[in-house]
Amino acid sequence: MKALLLAAGLGTRLRPITNHIPKCLVPINGKPLLQYWLENLSKVGVEEFLINTSYLSEQVEEFVSSSIYKDKITLVHEDELLNTGGTLLKNREFFDDEEFMLIHADNLSICDFDKFILSHKNRPKDCDITMMLFKSKDPSSCGIVELVNNVVVGFHEKVDFPPSNLANAAVYICSEKILYFLESLNKKDIDFSIDVLPKYMGKINTFFNDIYHRDIGTVQSYALSQIEILDVLNDNTWTY
Repeated sequence: MKALLLAAGLGTRLRPITNHIPKCLVPINGKPLLQYWLENLSKVGVEEFLINTSYLSEQVEEFVSSSIYKDKITLVHEDELLNTGGTLLKNREFFDDEEFMLIHADNLSICDFDKFILSHKNRPKDCDITMMLFKSKDPSSCGIVELVNNVVVGFHEKVDFPPSNLANAAVYICSEKILYFLESLNKKDIDFSIDVLPKYMGKINTFFNDIYHRDIGTVQSYALSQIEILDVLNDNTWTY
């Protein structure tokens, strides 16, 4: 399986930390955020990574050039950000019309990725996407899903009194059919959350990450991750 790691964002909410370092490379417990993704996904058989760059791209290029995973990584630079779906469509040939992982690499997710992949393999026959979920401590501040038999039937984006605390982790496994759908939209800039997910209601399988997930989006969130990851890595009930 191949994976797209989206790593081109400006990280404006994480300033001043991201004034001089791209968000995808901020260190957590001494390790760059992007390194967690490369290590964890390589362990479960992801053989090729596509990483998009833009802001402070030279630092990402330097990181990759010295990485033990460099032979698995293809970098694509975007002078103008294309949004998630636009990046997918522009690099469609990379995926060889096969299923793939789609990951916002400014998140930190620690989970049983083998079970995540198995969940996608065993998904209901009409589902083309498997979405990772996590429990949000502040459901009104993020995208909450409404489920029937573990399939997404509704989204509630930053609303008061959402129906649950299960939130979209922005980590997906997608069928190759998604690439054909993106092509059918006939546009370059495609927002996955706006242009794709609403069209797939009833066709999104879900997997609950019961170990750890955090959006490294703000200075406060980043600070909490430094503490929380130590508890996760010291938990002997699972293998990291």
